Amino acid sequence: MPGQLGKKIEAMQVTETLAEGLKHEFKVSVPASDIDAKVDARLADMKDKVKLNGFRPGKVPVAHLKKVYGRSVAAEAVNDLIRDTNAGIFTERGFRLATEPKITMPTEDKEIEDILAGKSDLNYSVAIEIVPPIELADFKTFNVEKPVADVTDADVDEALKRVAEQNRPFSAKGEGAAAEKGDRVTVAFKGEIGGVPFEGGEGSDIPVVIGSNTFIPGFEDQLIGIKAGETRKVKASFPQNYTAEHLAGKDAEFETTANLVEAPQDVAIDDEFAKSLGMESLDKLKEAMRERLGFEFTGASRQRLKRILLDKLDESHKFDPPPSLVEEEFRLMWNSIEAEMKSTGKTFADEKTTEEEAKAEYQKIADRRVRLGLVLSEIGEKNKITVTDEEVSRALIERARQSPGREKEVWDFYRSNPQALAQIRAPIYEDKVVDFILELANVTEKKVTREDLLKEDEDEKAA
Repeated sequence: MPGQLGKKIEAMQVTETLAEGLKHEFKVSVPASDIDAKVDARLADMKDKVKLNGFRPGKVPVAHLKKVYGRSVAAEAVNDLIRDTNAGIFTERGFRLATEPKITMPTEDKEIEDILAGKSDLNYSVAIEIVPPIELADFKTFNVEKPVADVTDADVDEALKRVAEQNRPFSAKGEGAAAEKGDRVTVAFKGEIGGVPFEGGEGSDIPVVIGSNTFIPGFEDQLIGIKAGETRKVKASFPQNYTAEHLAGKDAEFETTANLVEAPQDVAIDDEFAKSLGMESLDKLKEAMRERLGFEFTGASRQRLKRILLDKLDESHKFDPPPSLVEEEFRLMWNSIEAEMKSTGKTFADEKTTEEEAKAEYQKIADRRVRLGLVLSEIGEKNKITVTDEEVSRALIERARQSPGREKEVWDFYRSNPQALAQIRAPIYEDKVVDFILELANVTEKKVTREDLLKEDEDEKAA
């Protein structure tokens, strides 16, 4: 062949060196000629774009470009070859990767220089872990019961009592009267840690409802028995997870003076009470309360139905998930558990278990989460279920509204952080896949009481 006489033409070689379960490894050899051809193509593309002193635009010789940019262009070419070669290996075998490939490259300086100079073949290894093939169940065979509860008059009355209690007025107790649980004490205090005042440790005219648990643990209980005009030392500890890091876990002492002691008063739930809340009448307030409870029940019913459906998916899709994904899921959960136990001071004994038993339980949960995640992903992919940018933006706006005054800060954080934005997208995608399955499944309603519906919801949150 003209121009090829005496030139050895080599082909890329791929050898599988490991195939154990979901783990595979390959040795890859890319001929130097492939790298050289890739470099020449890049340099030819650069010729009409690059500007060098002494040369007219588009007239820089490729040989000169190779001297100036050869090494950096070769490095880019090698990266492209590895990416394209790996993609071909995985696509040819129908592999779906569970994690990013682990690539092992040559480490000797001379060997690297020879590869970049086109004098030596590129030899590297790549290790991967794949997602196993998932055979999806026939969702038309799924029978699921959706628990639903009606809002009763008793539910409305109970909710009104809670609202009345939250909005009850207080009136001053008689002179010399001691504060009791439920009373409101208006205090002034100066806090110290180790005898030294600290930032944010001073306040005046601060109302404290004893038993409301709005202050740091231990503070409110020590106000029981205090009288107007009395000053006492209150000792309390900031929680380990306190928002101000410089105070978290610290023991503090507050010199506290009670300026006013008030007792809660009964509230008549009538039209006047409704008007104090901005409603026209008690009947209108009841209508609004019934609507709010209905929304709450609907949400609890949806969550319970979703949990039942996920249990069905778990039962009907048994396979070994990629170990690395399970390990990562377990690590994230366990770190969260350890942080929570540290902040609350609880032990495994308090939870009537041991560390070993707890780890075994969370390993099972991690396995379930990963499997269900892969199943939901497979369903979504096969049925072309997607989440639009508009849906993500709406959810992000709602998230930002939950932080009044900091909306732009929240918006900018998520928009500049792809990983955080993925946390907004993921539940939307999951709900769309769940809705797709429910359209196919046989869903029947089951009447339950409010207590049963919300108890199940609380159990789910605890799980």
